[in-house]
Amino acid sequence: MKPIHILLSLSLAVATWACSSKADKAPANQATQSADDVVIPIKLTPVSSVVRAEPVIASGLVSSAQEARLSFKIGGIIDRMFVEEGQSVRKGQLLATLDLTEINAQVSQAQLANEKAERDLSRVKSLYADTAATLEQLQNATTGTSVAKQNLTIAQFNRNYAQIRSTVDGTVTRKVANAGEFVAPGASIYLISSNRRSDWVVRVGVSDKDWARLRLGNRASISLDAYPGKTFNGTVTELAQAADPVNKLYEVEVRIDPGTARFAPGLFAKVTLFPAQSGTYTVVPVEAIVEGNGKEGFVYVLENVGAKPLHVRKQPIQIGYLDGDKVLVTNGLAGIKDVVTAGSAFLTEESTVIVK
Repeated sequence: MKPIHILLSLSLAVATWACSSKADKAPANQATQSADDVVIPIKLTPVSSVVRAEPVIASGLVSSAQEARLSFKIGGIIDRMFVEEGQSVRKGQLLATLDLTEINAQVSQAQLANEKAERDLSRVKSLYADTAATLEQLQNATTGTSVAKQNLTIAQFNRNYAQIRSTVDGTVTRKVANAGEFVAPGASIYLISSNRRSDWVVRVGVSDKDWARLRLGNRASISLDAYPGKTFNGTVTELAQAADPVNKLYEVEVRIDPGTARFAPGLFAKVTLFPAQSGTYTVVPVEAIVEGNGKEGFVYVLENVGAKPLHVRKQPIQIGYLDGDKVLVTNGLAGIKDVVTAGSAFLTEESTVIVK
């Protein structure tokens, strides 16, 4: 009897284990099957077209269109300086002078040399009249007199420019030297910026592609860090005809209307230029872009519209530029009416979707 009881107990144990194993495997298989059948809800947004000029964005510093770097024509010791940085000056106002000791001596030498040349010429003329001097001697004396006069003119001219006078109505933005210093000819002593309200400009550098789209008179929008939240109007007034040899960019000058604001040289400005040349763009919401790298990106669109089940595919696009919460696309959406917006972050090309 005992062996029979043992066999029955073993059979019952095996049956119980088998049932439990089936019960354990069933939920796993069901979970796997459910995971494979996940349907992701998505939202489609229609694409649209717009004709617009792509703006050119650059940055630069505010400066005056009328700037003067003032210097002495000749070298020497600075005698006096009459204005300091930040002072307002008038056109023609005396700003600095050199010590004239050496310069006056040079003028005196030129005067004496001129007087001697005139005496020599008078003497040779008398001798030539008496046939005691040759024609060559008369010509040489005449030439010597002319040279002496020109040397006197040069000395007097240099003395007149041994001083600095302002060439514009403006403000002294920089003073480089002080009284008592020796300065070389042409070395900058003062930097003067015009303070007329119509003279404020921003100079920015743009690429050759952007330069080709710009024209004189194009509109510009300028924002300054000094006046957050405020936008100033501007106009393109100058386009460089050659690239900067260092950064290879073309300089564009934009004249600003300051309105009631107070400007100063050196204010940092962000400039948006609006070329007159426009193009046609396809517009999609920014949330439709799932990947982006510079001008390249991707969106999801429906694959085989009307088929069951629905699937999506990844569509490469060329991005023109961002306009708020919209993306202006230059290429890649020809013939496509809708793009996926909501739900696109969870998609792959194998996903099954349903449009909500």
